[in-house]
Amino acid sequence: MSGLLELVREDLRDFAGYKSARSELLQGDIWLNANESAWANPGDAKGSSRRYPDPQPTALRTALAGLYACEESQLLIGRGSDEAIDLLVRALCNPGRDAVLVTPPVFGMYAVCARLQDAPLIEVPLWDGADGLVADMDAIADTAINSNAKLVFLCSPSNPAGSAIPLADIERLAKRIEGKALLVVDEAYGEFSDLPSATTLLARQPNIAVLRTLSKAHALAAARIGVVIADAALIDVLRRCQAPYPVPTPCAELALAGLSPAALVETRQRIALIRSERARLEAALAGMAEVRRVYPSQGNYLLVRFRDAESAFRSLLAAGVVVRDQRAAPQLGDALRITVGSPVQNDRVIQALRKVEVAA
Repeated sequence: MSGLLELVREDLRDFAGYKSARSELLQGDIWLNANESAWANPGDAKGSSRRYPDPQPTALRTALAGLYACEESQLLIGRGSDEAIDLLVRALCNPGRDAVLVTPPVFGMYAVCARLQDAPLIEVPLWDGADGLVADMDAIADTAINSNAKLVFLCSPSNPAGSAIPLADIERLAKRIEGKALLVVDEAYGEFSDLPSATTLLARQPNIAVLRTLSKAHALAAARIGVVIADAALIDVLRRCQAPYPVPTPCAELALAGLSPAALVETRQRIALIRSERARLEAALAGMAEVRRVYPSQGNYLLVRFRDAESAFRSLLAAGVVVRDQRAAPQLGDALRITVGSPVQNDRVIQALRKVEVAA
């Protein structure tokens, strides 16, 4: 058994999981093996939804492997990144024993999935310094080793901080915890970053898993298509732990259309525009007296501290602009997270916050 599979729960290493009707490689023109309807629903114009979908749609898996430059055997499609997070926690962490390490303030689903699995949650807060809210990699490694962590989650670019972690730092951390923990790098916002993907480290460090999603840069949030990219042996374990039919046929079809060559050209253009608008919005906010700090960001959002965050939040709402209130998050009692929108939307943000300046 490889060292990586030794991180999997002992009782799940040989777990067969549920074998659905669509997992059988059978041929025929009358399908009576899944208790499906012989007729389409009257509201189903294409008539395709009466059949259960392919658990891992072949064409979509091929397209995603090409998009993320990995082997198809290294990739598992799920219901957004959230399902991948849950699968990793359930497959690796024995309840009450194996810990999950996170770096707050950060995406909340890591902690939620740990709680549902009764996995101890270990926190190594981001350090607020001159370069922004950044991960303390040495502290993460030391804490993971000393706290029996089985999973270490890094969000890069970090949500909501916006900071990204250099690949050399990720590789060093993976080496330090090798044989003890899996390092999961959440790259939900990776398309907006200057840094290359941690998938480029997989050949050297098999104890790395990478999360990607079509929800952000590819504008397919409602399709709920996310992937985990990792060593093929771990992907095989996660697939056996996954519920049947995770990818609805309409979602798979939409994702494939969204990954067509023409769609990808437009997506790349929009990513470039967002990066440009991010810089413009950051400069405009940084020049406001009521703004304490705008954190540098590698994502499609900005984390902003205000002298009066309540007034800023209310002024934005009055202008019809809804942003994410971060004041309940650790270290962020005066902060809002603002998604970078279109130029017109960003102008609305700037105008609304200038009204706070005038009122002050």
